[in-house]
Amino acid sequence: MALQNDFIQSVPTNLYINGQFVAATGGARFDVINPATEDVLASVASADVADADAALNAAEKAMADWAARTPRERSEVLRKAWELMDARLEEFAHLITLENGKGKTDAMGEARYAAEFFRWFAEEAVRADGLITHAPASGARIIVQHKPAGLAVLVTPWNYPAAMGTRKIAPALAAGCGVIIKPAAETPLTMLALMPLLEEAGVPAGLVNVLPTHRPAEVVDHMLHDPRVRVVSFTGSTAVGRKLLKAAADQVLTPAMELGGNAPVIVFEDANMDTALEGVMLAKMRNLGEACTAANRVYVHEDIVDEFTRRLTQKMSALKIGNGIDPSVDVGALVNLSTLEKVEGFVEDAIAKGAKLECGGQRLPGKGFFYPPTVLSNVSADAACVHDEIFGPVVAIQTFNDQEDVIRRANDTEYGLVAYVFSSDMKRALQVCERMDYGMVGLNRGLVSDPAAPFGGSKQSGLGREGGHDGMLEFMETQYISATW
Repeated sequence: MALQNDFIQSVPTNLYINGQFVAATGGARFDVINPATEDVLASVASADVADADAALNAAEKAMADWAARTPRERSEVLRKAWELMDARLEEFAHLITLENGKGKTDAMGEARYAAEFFRWFAEEAVRADGLITHAPASGARIIVQHKPAGLAVLVTPWNYPAAMGTRKIAPALAAGCGVIIKPAAETPLTMLALMPLLEEAGVPAGLVNVLPTHRPAEVVDHMLHDPRVRVVSFTGSTAVGRKLLKAAADQVLTPAMELGGNAPVIVFEDANMDTALEGVMLAKMRNLGEACTAANRVYVHEDIVDEFTRRLTQKMSALKIGNGIDPSVDVGALVNLSTLEKVEGFVEDAIAKGAKLECGGQRLPGKGFFYPPTVLSNVSADAACVHDEIFGPVVAIQTFNDQEDVIRRANDTEYGLVAYVFSSDMKRALQVCERMDYGMVGLNRGLVSDPAAPFGGSKQSGLGREGGHDGMLEFMETQYISATW
């Protein structure tokens, strides 16, 4: 199918295997849709199991040399990748907007965040520190070192088509592993566009392979049952994560799983109102709320809830909605129709159960998957949006007047990715943070994601950590040698 945009014409649309863009073995292709216009952006090759085998073969061959390189050599390649991507942020942001729908500001933020993983893991590549010590009882030397784990299968979501890829590729390469990445079918173009940049940076042919596919379950399952694969890293829903964990168990693979969330926000009566409003806006509206870290349940102390709701509604109502390629737009399109309908259903359900609609609440007419910034107050505890990820620009406000009660309510979920706490009493705030049953907590801020920090959750929000020093160790095996000399 003819490409619809001059910019898109320069973006590869075939599979990337062994350093080459190639058609799928079976010739299958699928369309990528612009969420803002519902036009076809591109027709992309759809991998099958034969293509997966070719990618595994290429990665295995390339990894043998890559793993033998010094950490400094790997570090320099990753550093170059950062420099190249940092110089092309505008291009990547534009592509992210076209295939994902998010506004230019959000897209630029993602592009910058994505590039930073290359810089961070360029620095971490030389810090896989080991240990030499004496065994207290035997007197033997204990030698501990970290080695590349093996081939890694990376499965990424549509909400951050650049960052979720680089957050996995960069630590895997730093560790010395070869990878096969399966991007989401909604947003494969950004990851394909990254490959020429990695080539230019010096990544060897075959070390990184990209397999878009409209048959993800079959292709990924096939790779997870190949004995050469030792790590599976997945970002996405808890439901899909459970299936991948079951498949990974057959080969006893190392799983790195960043799954769903249901983030609570607690705004205490002594919170700085401006800080809390800014934090909630960032935690909710970053990426249109299409993020596992998005604020999902906002608990506001009853003494300040009226002012908080009024001012938040003003801020949400002032946001400009439209096609994200317009730099003046604050809120772009949701990624697809099913996401739009899910958000719509959450709002209708909450209102039916007694919530008050403060602003928004109706999808925009015409082309594109647009839903306006929406504020719901007086949301009941049995509303569906309280128990599941909204994944859209909807703030659901509840009230509280007791600290113990709000901690219990915040923790009352199977998810445990991130929580947010706003209070001017630092002693109390830190005590509350420590009692949050979450892998991450934002204290007086609405953004926790940072390449230098260990990103991940507890309970059904995942296993392992991405970013920080921990992120590279997910792709390494610890080896212990007991020696006498």
